[in-house]
Amino acid sequence: MKTIEANFDGLIGPTHNYAGLSLGNIASMGNKKQISNPREAAIQGLNKMKSLVDLGFVQGVLAPQSRPDISTLRRLGFSGTKDIDVISKAAKIAPDILKSLSSASSMWTANAATISPSADTQDAKVHITPANLVNKFHRFIESPSTVKILKSTFCNVDYFVHHKPLPAHESFGDEGAANHTRLCRDYGDTGVELFVYGRFAEVKNGPHPKLFPARQTLEACEAIVRLHQLKKEKVVFAQQNPEVIDQGVFHNDVIAVGNRNCFFYHEEAFLNKEKVRTQILNSYGSEEFFFIEVKNIDVSVSDAVNSYLFNSQLLSIDDNKMLLLVPEEARNTESVWQYLNELVKNKSQPISEIIVKDVKQSMKNGGGPACLRLRVVLNEKEILGVNPKTLLNDNLYKELINWVNKYYRDQLSEEDLADPQLFLETKTALDVLTQILDLGSVYDFQLNESQSS
Repeated sequence: MKTIEANFDGLIGPTHNYAGLSLGNIASMGNKKQISNPREAAIQGLNKMKSLVDLGFVQGVLAPQSRPDISTLRRLGFSGTKDIDVISKAAKIAPDILKSLSSASSMWTANAATISPSADTQDAKVHITPANLVNKFHRFIESPSTVKILKSTFCNVDYFVHHKPLPAHESFGDEGAANHTRLCRDYGDTGVELFVYGRFAEVKNGPHPKLFPARQTLEACEAIVRLHQLKKEKVVFAQQNPEVIDQGVFHNDVIAVGNRNCFFYHEEAFLNKEKVRTQILNSYGSEEFFFIEVKNIDVSVSDAVNSYLFNSQLLSIDDNKMLLLVPEEARNTESVWQYLNELVKNKSQPISEIIVKDVKQSMKNGGGPACLRLRVVLNEKEILGVNPKTLLNDNLYKELINWVNKYYRDQLSEEDLADPQLFLETKTALDVLTQILDLGSVYDFQLNESQSS
């Protein structure tokens, strides 16, 4: 049975803005208060998706979340007969809360969930655990809607097991697939699942960053291994280097990326690099495996973070060759571009092609190509269990481009988040989107309107 790896990208939502909410994310903090372009952002994301479809890859779409989050505003004491009254009160009394609850951060679906394919799980089903994202308030609020959207996308219960997010406590801080990598011979083979964590929750004096938070705990990783019924001998745990977290490596996918029998990473990514390599090889087995380690002398951590060299998509062209899809910023960073040009000349490793894509709107907010996608390994039966309306093709691409052009603004400031008209525009857009993607009623405003009618 043929098995493939599909990418499900998050559609960038209509409230895409630069509020600088993410401590530890250099780009997010550095571009605070700039004017964003939600329309351009969504089109850039769709164009990246379409380029992979054109290359023959399976590409899916995950819907954005409804923002601002009215239900949370009401829970925080902002009242009003109409939702727009709630927004107006929040804007006057607590504009910073409104900014957090207006974030379009669900676009970075690498943080949506951790997914283990049926080839790895003891019950031979695909296991999905949505991330709780407890480290950041603007992301913590995502999980209820993420659960609904994932269930509406991976909808056949014969193939998909949907777990609840882990308990919403810092001891089980879980950031999803941004800290999870799967390595395998072929996608349908049992793979090695690499879980990367920033800290031990229960060891207060253990290695930890001094400046920025370590968002993922070992305890969260261990819980997901149990939930997904993974084989212990096929699991590797690795701790991030605290020093690189303090340089802006807030997730492992900012400093490492893997695909099949290739692991591409910076030499300073892990606390105990040699131990990680040995554990991967022991779990993987005796067949050919490629470690591509980027030396600091060639690309500094700073250049890697600013260019998002490792926040790229590593994709198999065939059994022996891979391509690396990088953001435009990688080409504009001299050390990175020089390294990549030398890399593809080296025929002793599998990365043979570099593709550059413009996702500047996402990059300015701290998310590159790999942040925008959630990887899902599916066999022929399982892919038939996916909501077919969420799989991108030429017709859906055109329909979504038209949808974006109709409903999205071409500029958005922090002040615009208080505009009641923006909320009404977003509601209308998302209601139409659920019909395009055949999601059903996944948004609170749809459920509320249904109950009141």
